Amino acid sequence: MAHKLYPVILCGGSGTRLWPMSRKSYPKQFVSMFGKESLLQSTVRRFAGAGFEPPLMLSNNAFRFLVGDQLAQLDAGPSKIVIEPSMRNTAPAIAAAAVILAKQDPDALILVAPSDHVIEDEAAFQTAVNVAADAAAKGAFVTFGIRPTRPETGFGYIELDAAPDGNVPTALPFEKFVEKPDEKAAEKMVASGRYLWNSGMFMFSANAVLAAFEKHAPAVLDVVKLAVKNGAEDLDFFRMSPDYDRADNISFDYAIMENVSGVTVPLDSGWNDLGSWKTVWQEADKDDDGVALGDTATAIDCENTLLQSRGDQVQIVGIGLKNIVAIAMRDAVLVADMDQVQSVKQAVEHLKSINAPQAEEFPKCHRPWGWYETLALGDRFQVKNIMVKPGAQLSLQSHVHRSEHWVVVAGTANVTVDDRVDLLTENQSVYIPLGAVHRLENPGKVDLHLIEVQTGSYLGEDDIIRYEDIYARV
Repeated sequence: MAHKLYPVILCGGSGTRLWPMSRKSYPKQFVSMFGKESLLQSTVRRFAGAGFEPPLMLSNNAFRFLVGDQLAQLDAGPSKIVIEPSMRNTAPAIAAAAVILAKQDPDALILVAPSDHVIEDEAAFQTAVNVAADAAAKGAFVTFGIRPTRPETGFGYIELDAAPDGNVPTALPFEKFVEKPDEKAAEKMVASGRYLWNSGMFMFSANAVLAAFEKHAPAVLDVVKLAVKNGAEDLDFFRMSPDYDRADNISFDYAIMENVSGVTVPLDSGWNDLGSWKTVWQEADKDDDGVALGDTATAIDCENTLLQSRGDQVQIVGIGLKNIVAIAMRDAVLVADMDQVQSVKQAVEHLKSINAPQAEEFPKCHRPWGWYETLALGDRFQVKNIMVKPGAQLSLQSHVHRSEHWVVVAGTANVTVDDRVDLLTENQSVYIPLGAVHRLENPGKVDLHLIEVQTGSYLGEDDIIRYEDIYARV
């Protein structure tokens, strides 16, 4: 690769189309859909080759430690994690990345990519990236258009002047972006050969995109510049200032791409945005009957069906199913006709309306020090399984409404309770009285696992008074 590319990975979204496996507190980019790596990790690895600079990650405050933790698992090298104070769509996010990278390298070629897409043919993708880089180096605004394999109503489209000639990627001028069509319109568009799916990936130079913002969206650029100028380093993150909240909530397509002379590079690389459970089924390995199974799933006399569960203790069995998606988790189960999975969002909205925690909360809650999950919950008690990573520690804290009892089941724990510090090992326990100032730390080299039993009049996570915290959450 002749050009030096700066990947910008957008990883702050919180979609619900793959509920219950993807939820607001733990969206799909952090989930391992295929294999061991998450979609975010696969995206980062895709841009880890020669010619790529370390990625700039754009996320929000809720996911900052998740992003950092998944990058650390990859050992991906240094990267910059930029925190958006609020979600303001892709135009402000991309403007922020351009402002930051232009200070580092005014001639930087920026490759913007979502963090939750699947690309099967990495070689074909790399070829398309090289073509796009040549065009972007000359000042072009490049988008990647996916050659459609079916009349899809869940994607936006890019209209070309004429059908692409052959399968060799070339930067082609395009007429316009087209919103998600209905089924009849999608069939006509695909049959014409002049339409590509809009992948949401872009490439341009930092100088060119900043000039375009200056001309077509100056208000967005002014606010973003102020948010970057007034931002501050926070541990391993760069946190933009709250000025960012005043940026227009507008997509990059609308703000910039529809106002410049852009080109598109047709891409045939097994791309999928995993926008529904049907697309997950399409990407999954299937048997001769079209059945895709997770490791803890069994199918008997089924056709064109996706069965998955998460958790070794949850076995899912399908009998005589046709065209069905069934996803089982410890706290929620989805069963849907394959052709109706776009309605999952409506189901989530209903769960929110009845205040069901499953609508947004993931059963395993991730924290910078590890994770916890609730095993049992009653009127005045809660039982949790807690994991603390080696070298990690919880904040020095106290509670107003509850007491706690910790039992170590694996590893070692340094426990502070008021003025006393004890080292606990497997099968040892400690009691934390209501109001006591306490802290939990893992001084060992293996994960610490413990069972926590809470008792009290209120057991919410907001019943925490922090006095010290190595993760700057005080």
